[in-house]
Amino acid sequence: MIEEIKEGYVKVEREHGIATIEFYHPQRNSLPGKILDALAKAIHSEGLNTETKVIVLRSAGEKVFCSGASFDELSSITDEVTGSKFFNGFAQVINAMRTAPQLIIARIQGKCVGGGVGIAAAADYAIAVDGADVKLSELAVGIGPFVVGPAVERKIGTSAFSQLAIDATMWRPADWARRKGLFAELHADVAGMDDSITRMTTTLSNSSSDAMREMKQIFWAGTDHWDELLKERAKISGRLILSEYSKNAIAKFKEKQS
Repeated sequence: MIEEIKEGYVKVEREHGIATIEFYHPQRNSLPGKILDALAKAIHSEGLNTETKVIVLRSAGEKVFCSGASFDELSSITDEVTGSKFFNGFAQVINAMRTAPQLIIARIQGKCVGGGVGIAAAADYAIAVDGADVKLSELAVGIGPFVVGPAVERKIGTSAFSQLAIDATMWRPADWARRKGLFAELHADVAGMDDSITRMTTTLSNSSSDAMREMKQIFWAGTDHWDELLKERAKISGRLILSEYSKNAIAKFKEKQS
């Protein structure tokens, strides 16, 4: 199944109980609202598919796993309702990952920024390659990692999360992310990463679905309130993105990218 989106896509492939969900956007795998919506729906749909035993979440291309929110879309937001709706797209993806009964393995082939860090954190097991550096850049554009924060903090702890959130312009190397627990494995090259993903997903696809479902419920214990929590966090970002500071910061970032 492929859902074509202007200048991007979300596609799902299934084989031997393994569902691979891939997203792509030409602007460094950024996430406009339509891709966020399609991604959340794809994860939710596979969660309901009793033939799917494990989910692999990946992006296309090299060097960048996900650069977070689309600056084009951020710059077009003119009211709080629209802003809240956009940031709620990230909430929907994280909550779909949280509530899917299958274990989700993330393939992190490159850098993660903002919402990309949140997606890596919401995976049950992230396997990365050297060069998959991470940065929470939200403060640099006048907002904060409010929506992805609970997922990131849950995975790496309050101290490491606050370091990322406060120093919003500094890249943390992939080894830092592995040592803090964001990445479960770190490989020297893509071949090693993909070999590990194949080994793990093959093993999981032959494991007990009931046991894995029970394990996942334990892993995510205490997060039942996230449906409302992340929605409220989206409202904060939706309000802050309207500030003059944010508009100017986003314009400067877009100038650098052009």
